Amino acid sequence: MKKLIGMVLALACMQAGPALAQEKVRFAVGGKSAVFYLPLSVTERLGYFKDAGLDVEIADVASGGRTLQAIIGGSAEIGIGTFDHTIQMQAKGQPVVALVQYGRYPGFVLAMMAGKADRYKGPADLKGMKIGVTSPGSSTHFMAAYMMVRNGLKPDDASFVGTGTTSTAVAAARRAEIDAIVSSDPMMTLMESEKLVKIVADTRTAEGTKAVYGGPYPGGVIYAAPAYIEKNPQAVQKVVDAFVRGLKWIASHSAEDIAKLMPEEYALGNLSIYIKALEVSKPMYSPDGHFEPGAVDTAYAVLKVFDPAVAGATIDLKKTTNDSFVKKALAGK
Repeated sequence: MKKLIGMVLALACMQAGPALAQEKVRFAVGGKSAVFYLPLSVTERLGYFKDAGLDVEIADVASGGRTLQAIIGGSAEIGIGTFDHTIQMQAKGQPVVALVQYGRYPGFVLAMMAGKADRYKGPADLKGMKIGVTSPGSSTHFMAAYMMVRNGLKPDDASFVGTGTTSTAVAAARRAEIDAIVSSDPMMTLMESEKLVKIVADTRTAEGTKAVYGGPYPGGVIYAAPAYIEKNPQAVQKVVDAFVRGLKWIASHSAEDIAKLMPEEYALGNLSIYIKALEVSKPMYSPDGHFEPGAVDTAYAVLKVFDPAVAGATIDLKKTTNDSFVKKALAGK
């Protein structure tokens, strides 16, 4: 009898082994509750990382810049952020590679404070203004700077103030500390509903993105350092598999279903506005994680206009993305 019990226990341990062998991967993201980063929270809360065999630790840092610091410094392996950084970091000799393009469009919105809206007729009117952005050097900063340069101004013809993400950006608008703001949802939908702002440029849609950048422009991506990808292809594949599964879930569910899945605090105290923000932003999520044709070239052309480091560097755009993991995820391999 003891021998039989021992055999049963041994078999149970063998069966439990793979489930217990979760691979540790550290993520960094600059503002997890923002709608821009929604695919991360969806994938996490549905348990898809765990299903893929991953033990994921997510550090919610202050900005996209801090996310990059975490990846380059080694405190995280996977970054969630904007595609722009893959080009800029290559120019600095510290490359990171995008593995999934979960954002078909940037998803950022430029809005004037309600009391200053009459002053704005076009991007040239941004001269001399105080513009709130996630943080100086962030992709929200890049958007406003590019619009200015494209319309005959210099990037420093306006002053840029870090207003952070989520509730801190809304607070800055309520206190009227700024003339304009570039941010994402749900903050922008909330500010618009309170009549704090007037939206003047919107990259949550294909049309709005083309109006700002002149063509398709990549939004959110997951990225990692080349050395980590090369040494840990199995872990990277698991991350991509989980993410692609999360994107498919978003594509097949309503804004109401998505809102129910999210933590209550993501709604910033207004569930109906949060659902509206999800409805507005839902088209910007890729249904499969593929890189949009032509988007990488647009990003490079834009960054060269106002980023001297990019303009002066030799950039190999083929090294900014690696879509082999997405292809395997979609093929079920």
